[in-house]
Amino acid sequence: MFTPKIPPPDTAPTPATSLVPPLTGLVHPPACTCHTTAPAPAPVAPLARPAVQLTPGSLVVAAAGGTAMVLVIGSVLVSMLLATAITAASVAICAVVLRSLLNRPNNR
Repeated sequence: MFTPKIPPPDTAPTPATSLVPPLTGLVHPPACTCHTTAPAPAPVAPLARPAVQLTPGSLVVAAAGGTAMVLVIGSVLVSMLLATAITAASVAICAVVLRSLLNRPNNR
């Protein structure tokens, strides 16, 4: 599935003579010789990769690593939520204080 698909070589016949006859008697070889080279070799089948084998020790390490990752990500998210809640509470308190100061400027 992931191996490249090589198209078959071009089977169009190569012209023996050029389309425009030379003005002089000199015949020049073609500048590009890429069409006269041999076709690319067929791709080699990839070797079968061995399946991943998990031992009991590696399973324990994977489970411990996953648990540690969940705990770290969870603590970061909880701390961000806590910071947002504290900021919202402080803004609400500031709004109440400003409202009370602006409603009664003469009654202090």
